Amino acid sequence: MKIGVNTWVWTSPFSTKDFNLIPKIRQMGFDILEVALDDPAIIDAKELKRIADDNGLEITVCGAFGPTRDISNEDPALRRIGVDYIRDGIRFAETVGSHLFSGPVYSSVGKTRMIADEQKKRERDWCIDNLRALAKVAGDAGVRVGVEPLNRFESDMVNLVDQAIAIVRDVGSPAYGIHIDTFHANIEEKSIPDAIRLAGKELLCHVHACENDRGIPGTGHQDWNGIRDALHEIGYNGPVVIESFTPCAVEIAKAASIWRPLAPSQDELAVGGAHFLRSLLN
Repeated sequence: MKIGVNTWVWTSPFSTKDFNLIPKIRQMGFDILEVALDDPAIIDAKELKRIADDNGLEITVCGAFGPTRDISNEDPALRRIGVDYIRDGIRFAETVGSHLFSGPVYSSVGKTRMIADEQKKRERDWCIDNLRALAKVAGDAGVRVGVEPLNRFESDMVNLVDQAIAIVRDVGSPAYGIHIDTFHANIEEKSIPDAIRLAGKELLCHVHACENDRGIPGTGHQDWNGIRDALHEIGYNGPVVIESFTPCAVEIAKAASIWRPLAPSQDELAVGGAHFLRSLLN
């Protein structure tokens, strides 16, 4: 398993001016740079790939699904914006050499309501139809789209791995897989190791290795040994990426409810997490 870190640890939105992070991330001991794709237009994708290659870093891409990027919204215009963003994200991933574009692709983050079953079904049907329409784009690009369950405070559509699996099965394309984030799973799953086993080697394509408070991995109460054992049991050999957020980036900190520093510094969060995950997984 290769260890990575998300650019949200330091900044949002990540742009070409932040490419100075890349050699630092390599020096910290990471194998993977995960690009949080707030806005593809402000990133020079070809230059990003060149610098990452020069530093021996692979790239993964994580989507940012604000309120207008919502393929299950009642408003057809917002659904189109969501589809266009996912298509752009897949093409960005292809350009930078990433075989993955992942996140809560089914809905916008923060959409939490009590709605009737009929409305839930309509929204889910829009989601399935749009993901099916994007399957060929992903397949042709050689990019797998990871469907990430979020906790109940951030989404009312997909909170559990089995709900994400049901969407992937209904879409019916190998271009889709499951992305497990241990922060969300710590809130929603009865057992994170069992959720990993449920996804299995066939479907699990990405893991965000996050402490229960999104602080330094290994300093909280996550069942890291159980997570490790389950990943080894299913033969997972994909990316394992630290995702956290800097309180200095006001909009993303507000969206993720980051009201206080999660570590003495963002660099210490990354370095401590890299050392812990390396010793845990290898």
